[in-house]
Amino acid sequence: MMKTPEYWNHRSTLSILLWPLSQVWACATAIRNHFAPASLTSLPIICVGNITAGGTGQKPITAFLYDSLLAKGYQPAILIRGYGATVTSPIWVDPKQHTVKECGDEALMLAESRNVLVARDRVAGASVIAQRGQHNVILMDDGMQNPFISKTLSIGIFDGSVGIGNGFLIPAGPLRVSLASGVQQMDIALINGDDETNIAAKLPASLPRFSASLLPDQTIIDALGDTPILAFAGIGQPKRFFATLRKAGCNLAHYLAFADHHPYSETDLVRLQEDAMRLGAQLVTTQKDWVRLPAEWRERIVVLPVALAIDDDGALCADVEAAISAHQNS
Repeated sequence: MMKTPEYWNHRSTLSILLWPLSQVWACATAIRNHFAPASLTSLPIICVGNITAGGTGQKPITAFLYDSLLAKGYQPAILIRGYGATVTSPIWVDPKQHTVKECGDEALMLAESRNVLVARDRVAGASVIAQRGQHNVILMDDGMQNPFISKTLSIGIFDGSVGIGNGFLIPAGPLRVSLASGVQQMDIALINGDDETNIAAKLPASLPRFSASLLPDQTIIDALGDTPILAFAGIGQPKRFFATLRKAGCNLAHYLAFADHHPYSETDLVRLQEDAMRLGAQLVTTQKDWVRLPAEWRERIVVLPVALAIDDDGALCADVEAAISAHQNS
C-alpha cells in the first residue's frame, strides 16, 4: 500500500521518464480487452467506477444508489472486489462474523446495513448473487475496466479536486485508460466535490453528468463543537476528508494522511493518541478507517460518517431505473 504519488498531479521530469512504461500498460490493457469475452448476466449490473487509480468517492455513491433503490422497492446487492481480502471464493459479508482481513475494509463498511458480496472473480460473484434468488439488481463497485463482465449502466466518478491528474497512464500518472477511452465506457459522469480542475470541460457534451458533495453527519459535528480535532485518514484522497471537516467548521488542530487501506498498528495508534493529548485534541477518522481499528481503540476515536448529496438525485435515479427496466425487458 502506498500514498498517491505527488507527481501524478502534475507533469514532471519523473512522470515524463515513466511515460514509456505507461505505453506498455496501455498495450497490455488493449491486448487483454481484445481477447476477453464479456459475460452476460441475468441481472442488470450498475457499475460505479472510475478511470483513475486512487479513491474518487465510489463507496458513498454505491451506498446512496443501494439505499435509493431499496426505498423504491428494488432488492439490490453490492458486488465488490474487496481490496486486500483473503477470502478466495465469493462470500456474503457479515460484519458480526467477518473481519477486515477476510473481506476488506470497504466491504465491511458497506455491509453494516446492506447485502454485500465479496468476489475476486466478478463473473462468479454475479452468478452467486443471481442464484441466491433474492435480488433483482447488482451494484458493482469498481470494475469499469473489467472486460469479462457486461455492464447495463456505467457511472464514472471523478474527484473534483484532482480530476485526471497529469493526464498520463499508470505508472506515469493516475489514469487506468486514456480519458477518451474512459468516457466511452461511461453512460453517466459524476463529479465528486468542487470541480477544481475543470474536468467538466474535458467531457463530451453528450455525456450526462451530475455533481455531488459529501456531507458529514451533523449530529457528530454538533457534538464536537469547538473541540480541537486531530483528524487522520488512510483513504484514496485523505485531503477530501480534511476539507470536509474544515468546511463543516470544525476546529482542525492537526491532520495526518496515511496510505489507502493502511493497517493501523499499535505503534501508529499510540503515537496518534500522544499527539492528540499534546494538542488537547479529539481523534477523528473516517468510517473506512474506523473499521480497520482494533476493537479496543474504537471507543477512543470518533468516527465521522458522511452522506452523499447529489445536485439532481432524482434524475440520476431515474436514469438508473430506466437502465434496469431496459435490461429486464430485453
